[in-house]
Amino acid sequence: MQVRRARSAGLVSGLAILLGATALTAPGTARAQAVAQQQGVVQRISVSGNERIEQSTILSYLPIAVGDTVDPARIDLALKSLFRTDLFSDVKVGLTGGNLTIQVVENPIINRVVFEGNSGLKEDKLRDEITVRPRGIFTRAKVQADIQRIIELYRRSGRISAVVTPKIIELPQKRVDLIFEIDEGKKSGVLGVNFLGNSEFSDNDLRDVIVTQESAWYRFFSSNANYDPDRLEYDKEQLRKHYRNRGFYDFRVISGVAELSPSRNGFAVTYSLEEGPQYKFGKISVETELKKLDTALLTQLVPIQSGEIYEDQRIESATDALTFAAGAAGFASVDVRPRYVADPKTRLVDVVFQVNEGPRVYVNRIDIVGNNQTLDSVIRRELNLVEGDAYNRALVDRSKNNLRALGFFKDVNIEETPTGNPDRTDLLVKVEEQATGELTFSAGYSSVDQLMIDIGVTQRNFRGRGQDARARVSWGSYRKQVDLSFTEPRFLGRNLRAGVDVYYFVYDLSEYSSYKTTTLGTNFRVGFPLTADSFMTMRYVLRDDDVQVPDYYCDPTQQQVSQTLCDQRGRYTTSLIGYQVTLDRRNSPIRPSRGFFISASQDFAGLGGDVKYIRNEIEGGWYHGFNKDFVLSLSGSGGYISGWGDDAVRINDRFYKGGNSFRGFKVAGIGPRDTSNGRSDALGGEVFAIGSAELTVPTFIPQQYGIRASVFTDIGTLGKLDDSVKLDTDGNVIPGIYDDLSLRASAGLSIFWRSPMGPIRFDFSHILQREDYDRVETFRFSQTTKF
Repeated sequence: MQVRRARSAGLVSGLAILLGATALTAPGTARAQAVAQQQGVVQRISVSGNERIEQSTILSYLPIAVGDTVDPARIDLALKSLFRTDLFSDVKVGLTGGNLTIQVVENPIINRVVFEGNSGLKEDKLRDEITVRPRGIFTRAKVQADIQRIIELYRRSGRISAVVTPKIIELPQKRVDLIFEIDEGKKSGVLGVNFLGNSEFSDNDLRDVIVTQESAWYRFFSSNANYDPDRLEYDKEQLRKHYRNRGFYDFRVISGVAELSPSRNGFAVTYSLEEGPQYKFGKISVETELKKLDTALLTQLVPIQSGEIYEDQRIESATDALTFAAGAAGFASVDVRPRYVADPKTRLVDVVFQVNEGPRVYVNRIDIVGNNQTLDSVIRRELNLVEGDAYNRALVDRSKNNLRALGFFKDVNIEETPTGNPDRTDLLVKVEEQATGELTFSAGYSSVDQLMIDIGVTQRNFRGRGQDARARVSWGSYRKQVDLSFTEPRFLGRNLRAGVDVYYFVYDLSEYSSYKTTTLGTNFRVGFPLTADSFMTMRYVLRDDDVQVPDYYCDPTQQQVSQTLCDQRGRYTTSLIGYQVTLDRRNSPIRPSRGFFISASQDFAGLGGDVKYIRNEIEGGWYHGFNKDFVLSLSGSGGYISGWGDDAVRINDRFYKGGNSFRGFKVAGIGPRDTSNGRSDALGGEVFAIGSAELTVPTFIPQQYGIRASVFTDIGTLGKLDDSVKLDTDGNVIPGIYDDLSLRASAGLSIFWRSPMGPIRFDFSHILQREDYDRVETFRFSQTTKF
């Protein structure tokens, strides 16, 4: 914004007064002075020089009244009191013959605050940073402080040569326009990031550890490609964590130096490292003087074994585990301190955890700020502490994680605030809310569904009560689906997650099995935690299924499909109850790199309705990350379904595998198949078992492009049909029906791309083992929900 400079007699000519380092001095160096040699009794007080400020206001700040006896110290105190108000640029106080005279020069009022020369930073961002405001009092100290804030803002954005020059234009009635003239200078990029002294990890490996990035044309959205001295300090800490969590106990960063290039267009950053040898954990022990705690039991709870590679984060996990254990034994306030004894000869680090009772501190009050939409009760029920509880740091950390897991907040912080009482503390829960409602519309194409249109409305914090409400319509060549869902996370005020789903979908399987199924149903579910890492869900399902096979396919005169498939036609009602138990110890549910999970479920159909079966399924996975780029995962799943009460398992209730569940084979590509009448119809199986091994590998493509890759191998089987399905009346297998449990196997490469149209997965597969009647595919692309 440009300001027109008035050059008339009332204004400062040009850009007027330059507020440089010498002009912006503290009030104490102004020419204000006190007449120190005078003293006596004050008989009158007179004020002069004030234009806007009332005399009564000035007198209210004055620590002297008529009748007081004053001396040079009292006059000096009065002078300082008036200066502290920030209302005056100059003050004189004197006593003459009992008359106390006060002469003031008022600070001007700011009319406008203007920024000139700013193109790299928006004006709104600059205004949020400064403290001076229109209609506020102008003081030189405030302006000088704001200059430093603006320079710091530019420095963080990579412009370390930015210069800010403050200028004012005087206006009538003691008003001024304040102008910040900004010379932003050039962006200081990072021309190179180099490492000295590293032998265990390559420069490329370490560049992935730090946040500072080398400047490149494709990083125009990244602020980490600009030089920032503070970021260098953060990088040092990241390097230390990286090495210390991989056994390098003696590691240290000798220096981190940034050198300006001769052309002054950027910096070359060099980190000098001393790696040292790799250590392992030696003897692990626990010491405590608390009689209620069993040191042998506490030692068993430490998640560290002798001989394992030394890791700092394992020490932190052990500290938290001991803190929780002591809390469970009644010690809400404990002090767990690890003591290290490193032996360079054996390259072992002995760790002794000293557990002592700390001073008891109780929670006095819990305040919550920043929640404009979310109700206080929703936040408080996720806290593991209430007013009156003994303060426990581990419980505070767990409360913070609980709030973050809700997905309602951008940031969560819990701070201790002193109360003035040493055994009491207040907790301030600061949350920053984020949008929890989503309106999505997407259109895409995949090798399975072909053209797809998806419209959805989701509110994960409905009415600020933490409730989850969803509505979705999906329309594709393979499936058409409408579903509504509502979840109450605290049903009946208890730790019960209850919900209801209503859905209608149509699966057109004519390409795979010559039939189409239409389903209308509802689910009622309730879930609850068993432990900190395990969860159980119980459900009741009531649905109506209509299996449709075209009449001309089943016409005896020109039957085109087997009688087995024709016998499955009709509408059937399913009423079932089921449960699922999950143990999840992964470090991330989306992209885990450590830990495992296992899930088992069972459904019992036959509580009314027309269908009777028992279905059992189990699924699990184990993950281990070797570094940021390589993550090995081993996963498996299995299932078995059987009818009861002389009821055979219907075709739409059997298991179908292929596509995303078994790469290299089409949807329903493996398992029992009917090849009679020149067709190839999948019949599904009653038993399956599939195992996968997958290794995430680096792509050497910049991370912002959102591309990941992994190599995989899948092996498994699917089969077993009821005799009533595959045998004729004489007990012989119907010609053209194949059913066996032979192994299938495939291997290949998967590429995941977070595209502008949504997450997409490409699978390139090679078949290692198959049956002649299986349906295979060597390339497949599809949408995916996990990335």
